Amino acid sequence: MPYNPEIKSTNILEPPSSIKTLEVMLKLIVSLATLLATLPFATATAGVYASGPWGQCGGKIWFGPKTCAVGYHCKEWNPWYYQCVPVAHPTSTHQSSTSTRTSSRSSTTPSPTSTGLALSAKAAGKLYFGSALDNPGLTDEPYLAILSDKNQFTQLTPANGMKWESTEPSRGVYTWTQGDAVLAVAKKNGQLLRGHTCAWHSQLPSWVTAGNFDNATLTSIMVDHCKTVVGHYKGQIYSWDVVNEAFNEDGTFRETVFYNTIGPSYISKVLHAAREADHHAKLYINDYNIDGTGAKSTGMVNLIKSLKAERAPIDGVGIQGHLIVGQVPTTIQANIEQFAALGVEVAITELDIRMELPVTPEKLAQQKEDYKNVIKACANVPACVGVTIWDYTDKYSWVPSVFDGEGAPLPWDENLVKKPAYDGIVEGFAA
Repeated sequence: MPYNPEIKSTNILEPPSSIKTLEVMLKLIVSLATLLATLPFATATAGVYASGPWGQCGGKIWFGPKTCAVGYHCKEWNPWYYQCVPVAHPTSTHQSSTSTRTSSRSSTTPSPTSTGLALSAKAAGKLYFGSALDNPGLTDEPYLAILSDKNQFTQLTPANGMKWESTEPSRGVYTWTQGDAVLAVAKKNGQLLRGHTCAWHSQLPSWVTAGNFDNATLTSIMVDHCKTVVGHYKGQIYSWDVVNEAFNEDGTFRETVFYNTIGPSYISKVLHAAREADHHAKLYINDYNIDGTGAKSTGMVNLIKSLKAERAPIDGVGIQGHLIVGQVPTTIQANIEQFAALGVEVAITELDIRMELPVTPEKLAQQKEDYKNVIKACANVPACVGVTIWDYTDKYSWVPSVFDGEGAPLPWDENLVKKPAYDGIVEGFAA
């Protein structure tokens, strides 16, 4: 007869309840054993999803890995940025077996008048306050002592040591002496390092500028150079100025050897090369005279939009900040905000504010206000992660050698004495 699900056979005996209970217990034991067997695999593979040294590990709108490689921990610098930094082992002294322990790290938040620019920046929620340096300064012990003070500086930029003419003076022949020397200082002090630069029209060796290469050859040369340099410092650099000074003042692209030969696509190509060489370094485009709003800043906005649209790796905009006393733009904060709205971080990367010589008390007072206003603009925008001054002392400033009759652009004078500009920076972070 046809099968009828409503008719239940009376010839099949139901198992006793004790047997059913035993079956359930056996299934649970098998499931538990399977789960335990997978734990070593899960533990072993967890590191695959960890950020590498100095990589991002958290923050608002961050959807990447939130753990760090072995030997690093995830440090919150501000609500927008958490970073994998080396596990610290702060030194401490015990006064007695029952006394309170004193540490080299203060237990209180620095006040706005604290003894350091980096402390002031940190109190304002910034990732760092830094300085550029050139290799001649590395033999100047009083200079180096201030530069190595992490209350003052938590980030360094090599002014020249990583540029093309310094790293690949002859085709395929690399030298790392200058860049490695700056890296050694940063590592010794526990300071972040900014790479500077991959593709720039200036300070190129003649074999690049006068090579008369075709599109394919120059593209290969540029990509190989960037991969090699960024790869050499992989895992040791927070951010790179991958493309430097790509714009004319009207917002059009500067006609460089790269632009003229490859076209505007050189920018995305070199960014991809940098990302391939170091997945964790922040990749920036850096330029001057994009401090306030205007045609050149609009050109940068349009470039970032186009790079984002084509999914090119771009993480930040660098505002150089080579300014003049009494002529600082009033739209710096608005400009930082328009860059931040594109989904990138922003940094002031080469700040100095020069004046006509001789120095007067009035000019120093104005310089103090100018520094305060620039710093305040960054402090007011969470996506502005930090400020770097283009060296910290007038003793090593580039300005007098380039701008005749001008100088004194930095917070310390030629004798390493703090100027009013120093207080302007502190006040800017506290405002």
